[in-house]
Amino acid sequence: MTPPDRISEPQRQGDLLLYRLHRIQTTAGRLVVHLCESEFGITRREWRVLSVLNEHEGVLSSVLAEHAMLDRARTSRALTSLAAKKLVTRQPRPSDRREVHVFLTDEGRHRYAQILPRVMAINRELVSGLSAPQRQQLDQIVDALQAQAGRMLAASKARLAPLDGGD
Repeated sequence: MTPPDRISEPQRQGDLLLYRLHRIQTTAGRLVVHLCESEFGITRREWRVLSVLNEHEGVLSSVLAEHAMLDRARTSRALTSLAAKKLVTRQPRPSDRREVHVFLTDEGRHRYAQILPRVMAINRELVSGLSAPQRQQLDQIVDALQAQAGRMLAASKARLAPLDGGD
């Protein structure tokens, strides 16, 4: 009889996939936090918001919160801080001034362009211990896990508040 594998039959918390992924994110994420805070004067949430805005510039702040996987209050605080640092601008929606479209400033684009290569280098170093076939397989596995997580959430039909993973 084949013993159960840790992934499908976890025996303790340390075997749980979500816990193991969280440990990787927390451990390697500390490097990103240090980079953002010490060298660029922004928090990891602010970095996340800048990154999302780089791909979805001009979105409503509520849509930005969804893309960034942050609740609206945390998104609002990050936007207020980023606006004070002159990295983003907010423009009220003409039809409803309570909603705002968010844009990167030139300085915001510049800061993003400075940080991204450094974060990419951390990512490269993290996966450097894997062979090329392992990296390709991991990429496929992560995509499959994300798709399954999406199906699970859709099937739950529960309205869950966006999570920020403690970020």
